[in-house]
Amino acid sequence: MLASVVHSTAESHKARHNTLMTIQINLPETEEIIARRLGTGVFADAEDVILQALKSSEEPPIADKGRAAAIERLATFGARNNLSRGGTTIRELRDEARP
Repeated sequence: MLASVVHSTAESHKARHNTLMTIQINLPETEEIIARRLGTGVFADAEDVILQALKSSEEPPIADKGRAAAIERLATFGARNNLSRGGTTIRELRDEARP
């Protein structure tokens, strides 16, 4: 099975990018996923499905990288500063504090 995904209107796409791209989908599973997503009514067209999928797979923004670095610093804080609670982990303390 072969499907082609083209932009919904060549004019609007050309106005945005001055190019036109045709994408061939050879796997029936891929075509089925796109069809299911279109069936939800959330996406305007196949191009929108692909665009959202690509955006969701991009690297996290710089702010998220900073957050990840802060989490890493917190995770290693005790070991770096020779802090110990006799083997008690932060997770155990958290669980102990919950009702």
